[in-house]
Amino acid sequence: MPRIIPVLDLDRLEQGASELRTFLFDLRTAARDVGFFYLCGHGITQPEIDAVLGAARGFFALPEADKLGIEMVKSPQFRGYTRAGGELTRGKADWREQLDIGVERAAIAQGPGVPAWTRLQGPNQWPAALPDLKPALLAWQAKATDVAIRLLKAFALSLDQPEDAFDPIYRGEPNHRMKIVCYPGRNATGDDQGVGAHKDGGFLTLLLQDENKGLQVEYDGSWVDVDPIPQTLVVNIGELLELASNGYLRATVHRVVTPPPGVERISVPFFFSARLDATIPLLDLPEELATQARGPASDPDNPLFRNVGTNVLKGRLRSHPDVARRHYADLLEKASAAS
Repeated sequence: MPRIIPVLDLDRLEQGASELRTFLFDLRTAARDVGFFYLCGHGITQPEIDAVLGAARGFFALPEADKLGIEMVKSPQFRGYTRAGGELTRGKADWREQLDIGVERAAIAQGPGVPAWTRLQGPNQWPAALPDLKPALLAWQAKATDVAIRLLKAFALSLDQPEDAFDPIYRGEPNHRMKIVCYPGRNATGDDQGVGAHKDGGFLTLLLQDENKGLQVEYDGSWVDVDPIPQTLVVNIGELLELASNGYLRATVHRVVTPPPGVERISVPFFFSARLDATIPLLDLPEELATQARGPASDPDNPLFRNVGTNVLKGRLRSHPDVARRHYADLLEKASAAS
């Protein structure tokens, strides 16, 4: 049986015109068919992979008090630690503990006339007990950003667009985010939902997995395992690319199943996204591709087309109600009314 989740080699971008054409075809096909693929040839070394996984394990091994010292509820930017069971997907608890970080920037002063989405810009929270964590995660963020930009330019070419077609959407002040995640074994959770079925909202997600299984993607009505392959990243399409391509590319529903008893699974997802103030264009696809576009599968009126920042804020309000109540009480009613 052929592999459902293909393996693509990013080095093929640099191996001449013929290989470039076949790579772009393979990229477009993978993104349209299943929406997921493994990526090798990305240029991130094994020591760099080991460093970020080691940093993640070091964080999750901290005493609970140190982790709760940077709990997300203390951050107006939705950055920081969330304990297992503290986040919801489709109304059900996700059994993973995690640390969210974004791009390190100064917070924007709030006041009359300042758009609500500007509240999402600001600093990260870092544990004082683990000073090496910040440089390790920011170094990974920079590496993943470089890979994502190369891929996004390749996606533009694969859709018969200029290589820089997406540049204005993220250039300058992108809203990239990442997590380090620990999924405890089923003996500690009593539940199999590591994270519930969902789509990602950005352009691309680049996922680093440790050696433990758990990720699954929905394909033709069944759940397909996306088991770890050493020295690869798992890439999936986000709703921005699905929407910009009018559904030609596919943002696929996926989930994580809780590991077996006694096993902890570590993963590092990186979400490459747009500026918070970006408007997402509908690409003018060539006729051959346009006739195959299925329309956005999730919601043809998705507000991502109009205001990325507002949509991101609504998503954060829904998944982190405790943070929202503390920092965004004045927006809860507006977000609910607009949904």
